[in-house]
Amino acid sequence: MTNKRVAIIASSAGLETAYKVLNIATAAAALDAEVGIFFTFEGLSIIHRNSEQMLRLKPENAGLTEGFKKANVPTIAQLLEIAKESGVRMIACQMTVDAMGFAKEDFIDGIEVGGAAAFLDYAFDAQVTLNF
Repeated sequence: MTNKRVAIIASSAGLETAYKVLNIATAAAALDAEVGIFFTFEGLSIIHRNSEQMLRLKPENAGLTEGFKKANVPTIAQLLEIAKESGVRMIACQMTVDAMGFAKEDFIDGIEVGGAAAFLDYAFDAQVTLNF
């Protein structure tokens, strides 16, 4: 890995947010950056095993569904797989997991559960930080 590091916080729900987060993360990984995503609050739905049922487009963006198909945009499940294969570090916020009554088994394989300090330790050395 090079010395490029990207730190992303995913705290919102929705299919639009999932695409933003995973598009940036996989693009950065493709550019040889080290990438870490901290999923918290509603952002946990992106990595939930039932994300396909949980993530919806806003009504005003319903037309994007057809656009995604025409443009051959990967699904969220496919983007998550690409992220994992690319070495993207994905951390579910321990506090939020506990507060929402989730368990590690509620999330896709390859997710680590950790506190804000674990993410901050990673993010301190990031050249790019993003919040969605």
